[in-house]
Amino acid sequence: MAEDSIKLIANNKKAFHDYFIEEKYEAGISLAGTEVKSLRQGKCSIKEAWVSIDKGEAYICGMNISPYEKGNIFNKDPLRVRKLLLHKTEIRKLDQASQVQGYTLVPLEVYFKRGKVKVQIGLAKGKKLYDKRETTAKRDQQREAMRDYKVSLR
Repeated sequence: MAEDSIKLIANNKKAFHDYFIEEKYEAGISLAGTEVKSLRQGKCSIKEAWVSIDKGEAYICGMNISPYEKGNIFNKDPLRVRKLLLHKTEIRKLDQASQVQGYTLVPLEVYFKRGKVKVQIGLAKGKKLYDKRETTAKRDQQREAMRDYKVSLR
């Protein structure tokens, strides 16, 4: 196995559609044992999740980790608020940046890195409707150009 092997559990494609991602940070996440087992099975959703900072601590809210089938009484609430593990300086920097109008913190990916569960969070600025249309138009143009290029090679 590679030194920095990463196994993706969940990603948030909608975040890239709805926001401009300015900066990315990697954070650990505080979990119970049955939650980790459920994540190993890939049962996680971060589509509606967000990151909040309260009293110098970072938390991820709205992240859904399905209960582990064999977990019985040890299972936790699937939508509970979970603590993110970041350095104090990073938390302060993120808190100041998220106070600016139009900026928010969103989770982008959840993955295993060296056996530990990590969350990639992004400092994001909301897109307007015309920005979303522009992004879609650019993607369609690139797709069309690649299609034309493939046809010209034949």
